[in-house]
Amino acid sequence: MRRGVDFWTFVLVAAFAVIAVLLAWPLLGVFEASVTDNRTGALTFANFAQVLGQPAYRTALLNSLLVGAGGMAGAMLLGIPLAVLTTRYVIFGRDALATFAVLALVSPPFIGAYAWIMMLGANGWMRAFLADLGIGLPPIYGFFGILLVFSLKFYPFVFLLTASGLRAISPSVEEAAESLGAGPWRRFFKVTLPLVFPAVTSGALLAFVLSIADFGTPSIVGGKVRLLATTAYNLYTSEMGGNPGLASATSVVLIAVCLAVVAVQRWAVRRREVAGSLVRRPQPVRLSPLASAAAHAVCYAIVLAGSLPSLVVIWTSFRKTRGPVFHPGYGLDSYTKIVGEVPHVIANSFTYSVAAVLLIVVLGTLVGYVLARRETKATGLLDSLLLVPYIVPGVVMGLAFVVTFNVPPLQITGTAAIIVLMLFVRRLPYAVRSAASILKQIKGGIEEAALSLGAPPGRAFAKVTLPLMLPGVVAGALMSFITAINELSSSLILYVGRTMTMPVRIYLSVLDGEFGTASALSTILLAASGLAVFVVLRISDRKEGEFV
Repeated sequence: MRRGVDFWTFVLVAAFAVIAVLLAWPLLGVFEASVTDNRTGALTFANFAQVLGQPAYRTALLNSLLVGAGGMAGAMLLGIPLAVLTTRYVIFGRDALATFAVLALVSPPFIGAYAWIMMLGANGWMRAFLADLGIGLPPIYGFFGILLVFSLKFYPFVFLLTASGLRAISPSVEEAAESLGAGPWRRFFKVTLPLVFPAVTSGALLAFVLSIADFGTPSIVGGKVRLLATTAYNLYTSEMGGNPGLASATSVVLIAVCLAVVAVQRWAVRRREVAGSLVRRPQPVRLSPLASAAAHAVCYAIVLAGSLPSLVVIWTSFRKTRGPVFHPGYGLDSYTKIVGEVPHVIANSFTYSVAAVLLIVVLGTLVGYVLARRETKATGLLDSLLLVPYIVPGVVMGLAFVVTFNVPPLQITGTAAIIVLMLFVRRLPYAVRSAASILKQIKGGIEEAALSLGAPPGRAFAKVTLPLMLPGVVAGALMSFITAINELSSSLILYVGRTMTMPVRIYLSVLDGEFGTASALSTILLAASGLAVFVVLRISDRKEGEFV
């Protein structure tokens, strides 16, 4: 047997072992807890009967579906027009718009929720300004606030994926429809949209799943709206010393909803599978002055609305503050406070994220190679399993880790290790996808030449293939870092005092009314994320689609 087969087989086995220990085992633990009576240890479906039978829990399920559908609809309403306008017509600053959309995408949703409270809360400056103009808005707390945040937060998924799909459509297809008498609207809905349907639905799917899985936003602006994610967290925290079965049953229902939506999306794509050939790339068309002004206004308004929360947070961080009250003038009061009071929180976030990224880069690069170069049933199964971290909400994974790793043989609850391992398994797919994607652009003949000259597989990979993969590896590592350092949902369940991270501290500060502290920590997070985005865009030749 060739040594190369042994080496990559070992990588494949190691990847399955990681998935089994850090993903399958914890999720099975949640399912087991959901069907176990805590007092007797007997098999029971009472927890599911309560979740699906009691009005309060049925309302939480219905609200979650409404929030997911609303967030998805809002993301499509903003993302599709922006994608069409920026790819089909000449829009000044198109690259800048895409970059700001990416920045809005990587900022934590709960920061946007907090910023919108400052703008549209009872005493918000934007609400007061609009009231002076005679424009009234619904209260920010409730469905309006949740859907506003999710629409502006997740529209970049739809925008980036749809724009990528539109760039791959040959203009000859649309020109043929036009020559047959189809008007612009009929041409778009009958020809263009079916061709980009998989891209649009992929972005919509991400918006839906992330909307129903998000915990921080509905906790901050949800008011009395009960959702599955917040219900699961509240059940867990209120039953810390008791039976986690109800929280686990709620989590299983949440996973089932996510899986059902994924299945429906794939079924819809298969039913409407339409393909085209890219004979020549589409060229943006210049609009008339009036139409161009309207198109520019729409594009810039969408991106500005999505970026506004981050800008408000940065501005607020430099306002003078004393406790929860802001005072006239500007200064570094909030930054001085966090450096003096919570330096370990900042250090924890960077330390845990970097540690997780180091693990992610090593395994993600090797697994990405296996998926790209070894197309077997085993690698196909592994590729499907790596979709699970995208689907499973952070609250559920946090609960799963607590249930599984709170007892021997791996009793690591309350330590930094459990947070690092959580970040590792949840963000591993970014590095895997990025490595596999870059490998598809690298011909295997170079590596085969090294093998034919007697180089061992590991050496051929390290000396020949890895240097060519480096841009993709770095991009995947930075995307993993961005999402890891902004993780809230799972960290909120796993942290103890000494392992608190910046997102957790921001969330708690917002709840306590310490807006200065929350703004300063949020600005640090945004700066770290923005720097990573800048580097990724530079090394990936400004391919904004890399972020999804």
